[in-house]
Amino acid sequence: MDCLKKKIVEEGKVLSPSVIKVDAFLNHQIDPVLMKEIGEEFASRFKELGITKVLTLESSGIAPAQMTALSLGVPAIFARKKKSLTMKDHLYTSKVHSFTKQETNEISISKDFMTEDDHVLILDDFLANGQAAKGLIDLIEQSGASIAGVAIVIEKGFQDGGRLLRRQGIKVESLATLSSLEGSTITFETQEVSS
Repeated sequence: MDCLKKKIVEEGKVLSPSVIKVDAFLNHQIDPVLMKEIGEEFASRFKELGITKVLTLESSGIAPAQMTALSLGVPAIFARKKKSLTMKDHLYTSKVHSFTKQETNEISISKDFMTEDDHVLILDDFLANGQAAKGLIDLIEQSGASIAGVAIVIEKGFQDGGRLLRRQGIKVESLATLSSLEGSTITFETQEVSS
């Protein structure tokens, strides 16, 4: 997706050989026009799969998940990292380790919003080691729902998450796949990987 790659190059900041900061348009300040295009692109890639829900993890995945759900005409759900007073029980829960934040969170969603009748698309802003996707897959499996696939805005192709998911037979679609951040240079894979 050329408009996304252009944004990454123009506004992304390489912080290390494994971390890129894209908070100017994706996960702090949000570019709504870009999110709309991302949602439409994911919807076109997954529209034939009978998706009933789009599932993401708070908070960075919410904007692209919402636009994808809007384009597909289905609800979006986000797994919460912290329980609230109104969300104490009747939950599916899993643990997720964040590579960027170097912390582990217990994530949860209400059992009211996902059942065995659902066919769920997982969507996240980044795919690095696959821990967020693994936790979201666990929530889907607990509910008895089926997994339609995994939609990723930016995949770090130099880390193992995408390969591990694809080896499990999961359809993974990434809009921009980074092959390297070495030398503070953003390099994309020339051939986008999908399954």
